[in-house]
Amino acid sequence: MAARKPTSKARSATRSPDAVTLLKQDHRQVEEWFDSFEKARTPDRKQKLASQICTALKVHTQIEEEIFYPAFLQQVRDEDMHHEAVVEHDGAKKLIAQIEASSPEDDYYDAKVKVLSEMIKHHVKEEEQRGGMFAEAKDSDMDLKALGEQLAQRKEELMSEMEGGDSSRPVSRRRQAHHQPAAA
Repeated sequence: MAARKPTSKARSATRSPDAVTLLKQDHRQVEEWFDSFEKARTPDRKQKLASQICTALKVHTQIEEEIFYPAFLQQVRDEDMHHEAVVEHDGAKKLIAQIEASSPEDDYYDAKVKVLSEMIKHHVKEEEQRGGMFAEAKDSDMDLKALGEQLAQRKEELMSEMEGGDSSRPVSRRRQAHHQPAAA
Protein backbone atom coordinates (compact mmCIF):
# COMPACT_ATOMS: atom_id res chain seq x y z
CA MET A 1 0.00 0.00 0.00
CA ALA A 2 1.38 3.43 -0.96
CA ALA A 3 2.15 5.91 1.76
CA ARG A 4 -0.27 8.79 1.88
CA LYS A 5 1.00 12.33 1.48
CA PRO A 6 0.40 14.48 4.53
CA THR A 7 -2.40 16.99 4.17
CA SER A 8 -1.38 20.54 3.33
CA LYS A 9 -2.29 21.52 6.88
CA ALA A 10 0.03 18.86 8.28
CA ARG A 11 2.80 19.82 5.82
CA SER A 12 2.67 23.50 6.74
CA ALA A 13 2.63 22.78 10.46
CA THR A 14 5.57 20.40 10.38
CA ARG A 15 7.82 22.48 8.10
CA SER A 16 6.86 26.01 9.06
CA PRO A 17 9.72 28.35 9.81
CA ASP A 18 9.51 30.46 12.93
CA ALA A 19 7.41 33.62 12.65
CA VAL A 20 10.27 36.03 12.01
CA THR A 21 11.81 33.79 9.35
CA LEU A 22 8.46 33.37 7.57
CA LEU A 23 7.79 37.11 7.57
CA LYS A 24 11.31 37.85 6.32
CA GLN A 25 10.84 35.32 3.51
CA ASP A 26 7.70 37.23 2.48
CA HIS A 27 9.71 40.45 2.50
CA ARG A 28 12.41 39.00 0.23
CA GLN A 29 9.84 37.64 -2.24
CA VAL A 30 8.05 40.97 -2.56
CA GLU A 31 11.37 42.81 -2.94
CA GLU A 32 12.22 40.45 -5.80
CA TRP A 33 8.89 41.16 -7.52
CA PHE A 34 9.35 44.93 -7.08
CA ASP A 35 12.78 44.63 -8.74
CA SER A 36 11.24 42.64 -11.59
CA PHE A 37 8.50 45.26 -11.99
CA GLU A 38 11.16 47.98 -12.35
CA LYS A 39 12.71 46.01 -15.24
CA ALA A 40 9.42 44.97 -16.89
CA ARG A 41 8.63 46.61 -20.22
CA THR A 42 5.28 45.16 -21.30
CA PRO A 43 1.95 46.13 -19.76
CA ASP A 44 1.00 42.46 -19.31
CA ARG A 45 4.18 41.70 -17.35
CA LYS A 46 3.72 44.81 -15.20
CA GLN A 47 0.10 43.89 -14.50
CA LYS A 48 1.04 40.32 -13.53
CA LEU A 49 3.83 41.45 -11.20
CA ALA A 50 1.74 44.21 -9.61
CA SER A 51 -1.04 41.68 -9.02
CA GLN A 52 1.40 39.25 -7.36
CA ILE A 53 2.81 42.05 -5.22
CA CYS A 54 -0.62 43.30 -4.14
CA THR A 55 -1.92 39.83 -3.30
CA ALA A 56 1.21 38.93 -1.35
CA LEU A 57 1.12 42.20 0.58
CA LYS A 58 -2.57 41.86 1.41
CA VAL A 59 -1.99 38.37 2.78
CA HIS A 60 1.19 39.40 4.60
CA THR A 61 -0.39 42.43 6.27
CA GLN A 62 -3.43 40.40 7.27
CA ILE A 63 -1.47 37.60 8.92
CA GLU A 64 0.73 40.13 10.71
CA GLU A 65 -2.30 42.06 11.97
CA GLU A 66 -4.30 38.97 12.96
CA ILE A 67 -1.54 36.89 14.52
CA PHE A 68 1.92 38.42 14.85
CA TYR A 69 1.14 41.99 15.94
CA PRO A 70 -1.32 41.04 18.71
CA ALA A 71 1.17 38.47 20.08
CA PHE A 72 3.94 41.09 19.87
CA LEU A 73 1.85 43.70 21.65
CA GLN A 74 0.80 41.27 24.38
CA GLN A 75 4.33 40.02 25.03
CA VAL A 76 6.55 43.03 24.31
CA ARG A 77 4.04 45.78 25.10
CA ASP A 78 5.70 48.28 22.76
CA GLU A 79 2.59 50.21 21.74
CA ASP A 80 4.48 52.86 19.77
CA MET A 81 6.19 50.29 17.55
CA HIS A 82 2.93 48.36 17.12
CA HIS A 83 0.88 51.43 16.26
CA GLU A 84 3.43 52.71 13.75
CA ALA A 85 3.42 49.33 11.98
CA VAL A 86 -0.38 49.31 11.78
CA VAL A 87 -0.48 52.87 10.41
CA GLU A 88 2.14 51.93 7.80
CA HIS A 89 -0.03 48.95 6.81
CA ASP A 90 -3.07 51.19 6.45
CA GLY A 91 -1.19 53.49 4.08
CA ALA A 92 0.03 50.57 2.00
CA LYS A 93 -3.48 49.08 1.82
CA LYS A 94 -4.85 52.31 0.38
CA LEU A 95 -2.18 52.38 -2.32
CA ILE A 96 -2.71 48.66 -3.05
CA ALA A 97 -6.42 49.33 -3.61
CA GLN A 98 -5.56 52.14 -6.05
CA ILE A 99 -3.14 49.91 -7.96
CA GLU A 100 -5.68 47.09 -8.14
CA ALA A 101 -8.33 49.50 -9.44
CA SER A 102 -6.09 50.71 -12.27
CA SER A 103 -3.92 49.25 -15.00
CA PRO A 104 -0.52 49.82 -16.63
CA GLU A 105 -2.22 52.03 -19.21
CA ASP A 106 -3.02 54.57 -16.47
CA ASP A 107 -0.57 57.49 -16.30
CA TYR A 108 0.19 57.05 -12.60
CA TYR A 109 0.33 53.23 -12.44
CA ASP A 110 4.13 52.88 -12.46
CA ALA A 111 4.47 55.75 -9.99
CA LYS A 112 2.00 54.13 -7.59
CA VAL A 113 3.88 50.81 -7.71
CA LYS A 114 7.17 52.68 -7.17
CA VAL A 115 5.81 54.56 -4.16
CA LEU A 116 4.37 51.33 -2.75
CA SER A 117 7.82 49.76 -3.15
CA GLU A 118 9.39 52.63 -1.23
CA MET A 119 6.76 52.42 1.52
CA ILE A 120 7.33 48.68 1.88
CA LYS A 121 11.12 49.07 1.92
CA HIS A 122 10.78 51.58 4.76
CA HIS A 123 8.38 49.30 6.66
CA VAL A 124 10.62 46.25 6.20
CA LYS A 125 13.67 48.21 7.38
CA GLU A 126 11.79 49.28 10.51
CA GLU A 127 10.68 45.72 11.29
CA GLU A 128 14.05 44.07 10.56
CA GLN A 129 16.52 46.60 11.98
CA ARG A 130 18.38 46.17 15.25
CA GLY A 131 15.90 47.17 17.94
CA GLY A 132 13.01 46.74 15.49
CA MET A 133 9.91 44.63 15.93
CA PHE A 134 11.54 41.37 14.83
CA ALA A 135 14.55 41.85 17.12
CA GLU A 136 12.24 42.71 20.01
CA ALA A 137 10.17 39.60 19.28
CA LYS A 138 13.28 37.39 19.26
CA ASP A 139 14.42 38.86 22.59
CA SER A 140 11.03 38.25 24.19
CA ASP A 141 9.30 35.11 25.43
CA MET A 142 7.15 34.93 22.30
CA ASP A 143 6.78 31.36 20.98
CA LEU A 144 8.01 32.19 17.49
CA LYS A 145 7.82 28.57 16.30
CA ALA A 146 4.14 28.24 17.24
CA LEU A 147 3.42 31.68 15.75
CA GLY A 148 5.23 30.61 12.57
CA GLU A 149 2.93 27.61 12.29
CA GLN A 150 -0.15 29.80 12.79
CA LEU A 151 1.11 32.34 10.26
CA ALA A 152 1.86 29.64 7.67
CA GLN A 153 -1.55 28.03 8.08
CA ARG A 154 -3.41 31.34 7.86
CA LYS A 155 -1.30 32.44 4.90
CA GLU A 156 -2.18 29.23 3.08
CA GLU A 157 -5.89 29.74 3.80
CA LEU A 158 -5.83 33.33 2.56
CA MET A 159 -3.85 32.52 -0.58
CA SER A 160 -6.31 29.73 -1.44
CA GLU A 161 -9.27 32.03 -0.92
CA MET A 162 -7.72 34.87 -2.92
CA GLU A 163 -6.73 32.60 -5.80
CA GLY A 164 -10.20 31.11 -5.96
CA GLY A 165 -12.35 34.12 -5.31
CA ASP A 166 -12.52 37.86 -4.89
CA SER A 167 -8.96 38.93 -4.12
CA SER A 168 -9.88 42.59 -3.81
CA ARG A 169 -11.17 42.26 -0.28
CA PRO A 170 -9.35 40.78 2.68
CA VAL A 171 -10.78 37.66 4.22
CA SER A 172 -12.02 38.60 7.66
CA ARG A 173 -11.62 35.91 10.27
CA ARG A 174 -10.99 37.98 13.34
CA ARG A 175 -10.11 41.53 14.24
CA GLN A 176 -7.72 42.30 17.00
CA ALA A 177 -8.96 44.72 19.62
CA HIS A 178 -5.94 47.00 19.34
CA HIS A 179 -6.18 47.84 15.63
CA GLN A 180 -7.94 51.10 14.98
CA PRO A 181 -8.24 51.43 11.19
CA ALA A 182 -7.84 54.90 9.76
CA ALA A 183 -10.98 56.66 8.62
CA ALA A 184 -11.60 56.20 4.92
